[in-house]
Amino acid sequence: MKTINPATGELIKDYETMDVAKVNKIIDDMEAAQQEWKKKSYAERAVFMNKAAELLKERKDELAHLMADEMGKPLAQGRAEAEKCAWVCEYYAENAEDFLQPEYIETDASSSYITYNPLGIVLAIMPWNYPLWQLFRFGAPALMAGNGAMLKHAPNVTGCALAIEEILQDAGFPKKLFRSLVVDVEQVQDIIENPKVKAATLTGSTRAGKAVASEAGGVLKKTVLELGGSDPYVVLEDADLDKTVETCVASRLLNSGQSCIAAKRYIVVEDVYDVFVEKVVQHMKSKKVGSPLDDDTDVGPQAREDLRDALHKQVQDSVDKGAKCLLGGEIPDGKGFYYPVTVLTNVQKGMPAYEEELFGPVATIIKVKDEEEALKVANDTKYGLGAAVFSEDVERAEKIAAEKLEAGCCFVNAFVKSDPRLPFGGIKNSGFGRELSHVGIREFVNIKTVYVA
Repeated sequence: MKTINPATGELIKDYETMDVAKVNKIIDDMEAAQQEWKKKSYAERAVFMNKAAELLKERKDELAHLMADEMGKPLAQGRAEAEKCAWVCEYYAENAEDFLQPEYIETDASSSYITYNPLGIVLAIMPWNYPLWQLFRFGAPALMAGNGAMLKHAPNVTGCALAIEEILQDAGFPKKLFRSLVVDVEQVQDIIENPKVKAATLTGSTRAGKAVASEAGGVLKKTVLELGGSDPYVVLEDADLDKTVETCVASRLLNSGQSCIAAKRYIVVEDVYDVFVEKVVQHMKSKKVGSPLDDDTDVGPQAREDLRDALHKQVQDSVDKGAKCLLGGEIPDGKGFYYPVTVLTNVQKGMPAYEEELFGPVATIIKVKDEEEALKVANDTKYGLGAAVFSEDVERAEKIAAEKLEAGCCFVNAFVKSDPRLPFGGIKNSGFGRELSHVGIREFVNIKTVYVA
């Protein structure tokens, strides 16, 4: 299992994968550790979780460099990711007990209530694009709820996976309660089918989500799936275009465009379309593509060569079908897996830029007649993760977000983002279940009814 520096194409490290016997031993040890862990009070668990938050903040520079080396994240964004992970640790350390308190219900019983008990061992299958955040947004609530957790991370961020394990162990968590598994994807099904593993969660592609859902469903195990997105950003005729363009471009280019909740499709009413396009091109032109180790870099390399090449094919296929490329669209010469900031217009149904998720710094702009057509196009997708609407009429925009956009996370005059205080997840081919908030911590617990006659 190799990790490759996407800025240079050079090998960072070669890891030996774990065999079946080693993985089974980890699972056996984790089951024993979890049985003891669930007996601890929330206050006792919170001590370790708060210590993990401290270590994340102390090591944010080191972690940012590791992410830059393994998947190309610009340093400033890497530091921010480590700090956000600390926030989610602190949030659940403070709130887990309140979220999981028994809930008393008045019935004909002398006493009836709901308890929230840990399930046991949960397998987390995580992607490379947010190597720390994807794990901690699951791991902080899961561990605070009393579960054990195993991480099967993307191969190209194996160093990040092991760094997470080190942080949790240095924070004082039982050494066998959380482990990073260095395994191939072919080993995942056997892990899911192990009777000591009680549930699984995956953040990744729709294809991977379907595979894990099928494998877990075959043995009747709970899953939470956060999958791809083709987030529409609806721009109405009364939007503040300067603020809207700044927000839209920031969303599209965050993490070098490699985010499931990035702005994927700008859907713009014709009254402001031409001005919007002009401003987007100007704004995108101002962004620097370069080494993730340079502090002034806005867009680093794509994480892997195959991903960069697949993105370029989507752009080319869209242009071949009639899209216009106003900026970018060509793979640059030189080392590394870089792709330029790119703007596509005249995007129509049937093109990859309309139908598929473009995972990179490519802005797709679609012209529509009015609000009615904008919403029709926004919802005309197999995905349903995030969406945003821009209008100076906040009441109008809020009604659209709350009632008319088909997505799990809908924002008004802001780009879609995750927040420990709010549920996060999607519908349709973007998955099911929720992470974060009080909703997320209840995904991997036994919601038990207790009835006393």
